[in-house]
Amino acid sequence: MIRAFIISISLVLSLSSAFAQRADCPPARVGTAADLPYKDGEVLKYSLSYNWGGVISDVAEGSARLRFSNSEAAGEHFHAIVEGKTHKFYDLFFKVRDYYESKFYTKNLRPFYFHRNVQEGKYRMRNNFTFFPDNRIRSITQRYDDPQKDTLLTGSPCTYDIVTMFYYARTIDFSSDSPGKQYPVSFVIDDDIFDISFRYLGREEKRIHGMGTFRTAKFAVKLIAGTVFRGDKEMIIWISDDENKIPLGFEVEIIIGRLFGTLKSAENLKYPMISKIK
Repeated sequence: MIRAFIISISLVLSLSSAFAQRADCPPARVGTAADLPYKDGEVLKYSLSYNWGGVISDVAEGSARLRFSNSEAAGEHFHAIVEGKTHKFYDLFFKVRDYYESKFYTKNLRPFYFHRNVQEGKYRMRNNFTFFPDNRIRSITQRYDDPQKDTLLTGSPCTYDIVTMFYYARTIDFSSDSPGKQYPVSFVIDDDIFDISFRYLGREEKRIHGMGTFRTAKFAVKLIAGTVFRGDKEMIIWISDDENKIPLGFEVEIIIGRLFGTLKSAENLKYPMISKIK
């Protein structure tokens, strides 16, 4: 359940990234941190609710934090951290402490480092990715206390980790796209590369609980069937229709029940949130 939440937050804006991938999926061209729609110190916080049998419970919280750095080894880059955890009461039933970390260049939004440490009940998984200039990706994966698995994957200029996709997508202008069009996007997780698809549904005024009513861009995402998601269902996502392009909310049916995620607060945004109408 919480895994769906973290993946949702990380992917929620990456879905629109495929709008920039029509001509052989070209990489983003930005330049410097000043050209990007976010800045050092941005913090987005989310809550997750779970609906099962008509009973809705606030079960977890998550956050996405961004820091700018300019090191001698890597040059200008952003360091992003996405975390999720269950509330203390639900720790008694299924304790979750998930941590995702990514570093990506400001000049082209390409990742060069990714780390994931997932603790969900008795389940444990760690990932470490190194992204090379020739699009190869070294994946070091450890499940539970098993020996590490070292894999060399072949990606493309548009194969991202799920955290970097979130920030890359916010540089994309989808204002001229027509509702109903479908697009692909790929990401690497564990020791494999996955492809999913999504549809742009158009614009909609959406009330976000505790935040107000916003002008939004709406998307539907076709998901990968597995232990969390149902393959015959789509995730619905609402994004702020302004220069920030912040994910405001999402909902998705999972194997048992339904998840609802909502933005609870946004700190240190680069631009005014003019999409809020009341």
